[in-house]
Amino acid sequence: MELTADNKLRKLIIVGDRLLIKLKKADQKTSSGLYLPPGVQEKEKIQQGYIIKAGPGYPIPLPVEENEPWKDQGEGVKYIPLQAKEGDLAVFLLNGAYEVVYEGEKYFIVPQNAILMLEREEDL
Repeated sequence: MELTADNKLRKLIIVGDRLLIKLKKADQKTSSGLYLPPGVQEKEKIQQGYIIKAGPGYPIPLPVEENEPWKDQGEGVKYIPLQAKEGDLAVFLLNGAYEVVYEGEKYFIVPQNAILMLEREEDL
């Protein structure tokens, strides 16, 4: 299978309560008319970006029981789902995020507890 712009992120699996976020392009000019270089904007403590991929959530520990021979051994891990979903605009704390570069694009891996606010476009 050829790697394209459409499918390159399919190979990524986000773990646990983490989110893959791509920064939203900020306005280059401040409200007072001052132009800021991109490096200054990236150093802000609070950033916003779109959630590209989301992890499964918080794992729930399985109850400790005696293993019975008749019991299905294929029980997987269960998760409490995340509030954040793919496509949401997230406002997050930068100091809780990890910057990564994948296929030449810059992303942030952010735990859900670093998310301050979400904006979701829902059909009315």
